[in-house]
Amino acid sequence: MTVLIVGSVAFDDLDGPHGKRTDVLGGSATYASVAASFFSRVALVAVVGEDFPESAMSMLAGKGVDLVGLERVPGRTFRWSGRYSDDLASRTTLDTQLNVFESFRPALSDSHRATPYVMLGNIHPTLQRDVVSQCEGRRFVIADTMNFWIEGQNAALRETLRHIDALVINEEEARMLSGAHNIVRAAEAIRAMGPRIVAIKRGEYGAIVFEPDGVFVAPAYPVRDVVDPTGAGDTFAGGFLGYLAHASEVTPATLRHAVVVGTTLASFCVEDFGLDRLVRVTRSEIAARYRELARIVHFATEDEVARFA
Repeated sequence: MTVLIVGSVAFDDLDGPHGKRTDVLGGSATYASVAASFFSRVALVAVVGEDFPESAMSMLAGKGVDLVGLERVPGRTFRWSGRYSDDLASRTTLDTQLNVFESFRPALSDSHRATPYVMLGNIHPTLQRDVVSQCEGRRFVIADTMNFWIEGQNAALRETLRHIDALVINEEEARMLSGAHNIVRAAEAIRAMGPRIVAIKRGEYGAIVFEPDGVFVAPAYPVRDVVDPTGAGDTFAGGFLGYLAHASEVTPATLRHAVVVGTTLASFCVEDFGLDRLVRVTRSEIAARYRELARIVHFATEDEVARFA
């Protein structure tokens, strides 16, 4: 099954407790595409400038990512610069240069329009809605957003939410969008806006998924050395959707597995700068960590639960 991912491809300048890195390949669509590629075929739709290197193209192609929709135009690629706090719990944006991304208007090919599983990366809500309208073969659509759109394009975002199946969002953004501090009430309010599934990213504490049949809480894998959290949320989203496409169905059971897959991949992402760890990780390493996470969270068999009751 194929996943269509529409979003940003960028270069990041990163400054944190583990040092500085410049011109690090990033962007929401880049992280999500690499993560999803472990489980599904991926078609990437994004825009880059003349400065985008062939080595980056080769890396993505080597992961099996279809780059037909990656448009190269005159100008410079989207760039972001940020500094992390010593505990990596917060970051400050130092500079944002949209460059060619400012005029990005996704136009899907016929094959892209037929793709059943779609991820709308962190782009303008109106563009997200335009992409959805083009996806004639869609079966399941997830979207990401951020505080910038929640504050500045709230009406457009709420209209987009009426046309998607799942929203992936972090805790702070969920509270901002819903107006509710309690995370359960926040999720209920967001689901009332349109998406039947809300996946709330909680960083080092994992993720919570709210869906019609209940709630599932997945802890994060305990990473000993966190180097760079950039892109972890996009990695989660890409792994989440990639697994659902691999399963070829969205059920309470596949959603639970997809959340754990997403948190597992995110745990690899944070172990090095940018995509460095994610592009090195193997499917067998992912499977081993997935099994270890299952062992960590297991606390009772069905018989033991029945005896307790």
